[in-house]
Amino acid sequence: MTDPIQVLYEDNHIIIVNKQAGEIVQGDKTGDEPLSERVKRYLKEKYQKPGNVFLGVVHRLDRPVQGIVVFAKTSKATSRLNDMFRRGAVHKTYWAIVKNRPAVPEALLTNWITRNETQNKSYAHDEEVPRSKEAKLRYRLLTEGDRYCLLEVELMTGRHHQIRCQLAHIGCPIKGDLKYGAQRSNPDGSISLQAHHIEFEHPVSHQLIDITAPLPTDPLWQALAAQL
Repeated sequence: MTDPIQVLYEDNHIIIVNKQAGEIVQGDKTGDEPLSERVKRYLKEKYQKPGNVFLGVVHRLDRPVQGIVVFAKTSKATSRLNDMFRRGAVHKTYWAIVKNRPAVPEALLTNWITRNETQNKSYAHDEEVPRSKEAKLRYRLLTEGDRYCLLEVELMTGRHHQIRCQLAHIGCPIKGDLKYGAQRSNPDGSISLQAHHIEFEHPVSHQLIDITAPLPTDPLWQALAAQL
């Protein structure tokens, strides 16, 4: 991808960018250039740094998801942010466009998730099963259109494909998410899930960092959000 990265926040210790759907955060077997390398190149050019640029990858988004990704620019920030993400001290809110209205407009979902590595897919269970991990999220219905609803999702655990899997389990697959029950794909291969908002205490300065991603330009996103 040749589009310039979209920086939402930057200081000496962290940089927060708006990931586009289709980008990988970190290198994988596809060999595609990851967002982390593009951010390194941005920093190298902006600050005219010689040699390698340090960048800590402290959390990730699935390839078809868009929105906020936090990177660390120092080793001190990396270790502290890793610990904060592990402890749940980073509050992440997602927006999702789903097929079907949920049975109740707001709820806490608790499931037990198993992961199939071969399929790269997770399965939600209502009770604990062998090799499962507890998964919790809270969703709230924001607006609804003729065929789709806009949900706000707050993650309480960080499991593989958790939002996609748990919403599909209640009969509300995310638009475009063929892997989890959507009937058709989005034209660009994305799924209609955005890492929309993040809030945490800065790992070094201890100031409150409060960042909201810009709304996707897709007309359906715009139409649903216009009702808020």
